[in-house]
Amino acid sequence: MTFLKKLSAGAAIAVTGSMLMTGTAFADNMMPGKGVEVQPLKSSIAEETFQTVVVMKALEELGYDVKDIQEIEYAAGHVAIGNGDATFMADHWNPLHADFYKAAGGAEKIYREGVYSPGALQGYLIDKKTADEYNITNIEQLKDPKIAALFDTNDDGKADLSGCNPGWGCEGVIENHLDAYGLRDTVTHNQGSYSAIIADTITRYKAGESVLYYTWTPYWVSGVLVPGKDVTWLQVPFSSLPGENKDADTALPDGSNYGFQVNNQQIIANKAWTDENPAAAKLFAIMELSANDISAENLAMRDGEKSAEDIARHADAWIKGHRATFDGWLEEARAAAK
Repeated sequence: MTFLKKLSAGAAIAVTGSMLMTGTAFADNMMPGKGVEVQPLKSSIAEETFQTVVVMKALEELGYDVKDIQEIEYAAGHVAIGNGDATFMADHWNPLHADFYKAAGGAEKIYREGVYSPGALQGYLIDKKTADEYNITNIEQLKDPKIAALFDTNDDGKADLSGCNPGWGCEGVIENHLDAYGLRDTVTHNQGSYSAIIADTITRYKAGESVLYYTWTPYWVSGVLVPGKDVTWLQVPFSSLPGENKDADTALPDGSNYGFQVNNQQIIANKAWTDENPAAAKLFAIMELSANDISAENLAMRDGEKSAEDIARHADAWIKGHRATFDGWLEEARAAAK
């Protein structure tokens, strides 16, 4: 049974079982985080809660006193972690957040080991019907006012791109692209609440309108507007990135180029704290979630299961379905504390 089917079936079992302690030393080995507080952070992206909660539940099983998640945008979150005002964030995008990481102190202040979720893609997509009819394959084609006007939603003659929230990091890449590819005069980068903007985009698609939007994977959008079936990725004419990544090549191994580097999502934490808590440091380095599992949970949220209780139940279901792997992480973490 797949993870998504488990969610649909409502499978939810509390994962913290009773542990028989036969002595103080054994108890300490089982609970190396006993008495140590942990402050998790996450961005305003609700769909990153699941990944964070899975980490929190693992820390709790190691005895850590895990506080409620505090929401903060990425740049400020990196600074808070570097300064020791918070403990960890489960969704650092590397290399997208390279500037945030460097500004917050880099490796001297922030622990960043292992890959929590690999192979995240980002880029621009349009509906397949319009792509096929007008042979649109590259975002540079939107320099043509006639092509851009196909995606005009407010009758100003410019294409309306459903874009990225300020503070997420992707908005900086998009703004750079508008200049690098000469699109300022023909494309408007619409920003605000991404969830509201993308919901409107999907509504317009279902009404038969042409759509142009930015998104990423793993995320539920590509489960609703399926690349290759409903929509198609647009390539870029050449690699162009801002900041720390300005010289990077964004081409994929097959030669296609979506304008964004492939990212790994990593758990970052305050380095001084991880130096004092080797069990947690080991845990952060070895935990891993698949993009498919994250997308499945995110789609369940999109379909209405989005309360804190729902997300906790999703995390419990995932842990139950991967209990052997999860226990292996805990065993390695406890061994690191000895």
